[in-house]
Amino acid sequence: MANVTIIGNGNMARGIATRAIAAGRTVQILGQDAAKAQTLAAELGAGTTAGTTAESPAGSIVVLAVPFDAAKSVVTTYGGALAGKTIVDITNPVNFATFDSLVVEPGNSAAEEIAALAPAGADVVKAFNTAFAGTLVAGEAEGQTLDIFIAGDSEAATAAVSSLVADGGMRPIVAGGLKRSRELEGFQFLVMTLQANPAFETFNWNTGLKIVG
Repeated sequence: MANVTIIGNGNMARGIATRAIAAGRTVQILGQDAAKAQTLAAELGAGTTAGTTAESPAGSIVVLAVPFDAAKSVVTTYGGALAGKTIVDITNPVNFATFDSLVVEPGNSAAEEIAALAPAGADVVKAFNTAFAGTLVAGEAEGQTLDIFIAGDSEAATAAVSSLVADGGMRPIVAGGLKRSRELEGFQFLVMTLQANPAFETFNWNTGLKIVG
């Protein structure tokens, strides 16, 4: 039985899986492409298994390491198989065609839309959307411990994600209920536009958000 199931086999899947393994968790990688999932699992090493999204997620924590539209599809397709799970939404619902807006309506968030699709008994938590893949693999940014912002309505679910984050060598910061994901998504969208802005030559997608004081 895996502690954490990660849906997806891209860069963010690699980063979060790396932290989960560092936290002493076992990891199940599920992807549409079985070969890619197997390759990632092999690279991650012991404690990691792989399969396809045709399989049910085994982990008590299920991380949606896929784009927003795909995340909604995953939750809808799995349906009751996610009951009793903590579902972690890491998505940033950016309009990638224009890169100048979010695709969710004001007063809503990707996490809240995903929560509306989740089955009864599943708890959706927003986390990891403010971290970049490279920093997660490294476990730090410029020598600084990563701050991972978390939002969720279930105390037990946010505690489970906070434990995963802390055990993986990062600092969990619970920002509040799931509606706080609106600000987390908007904040990271701003950070992403700064990374892509040629005026900031030293920004290289390896930065991190940090609260100090």
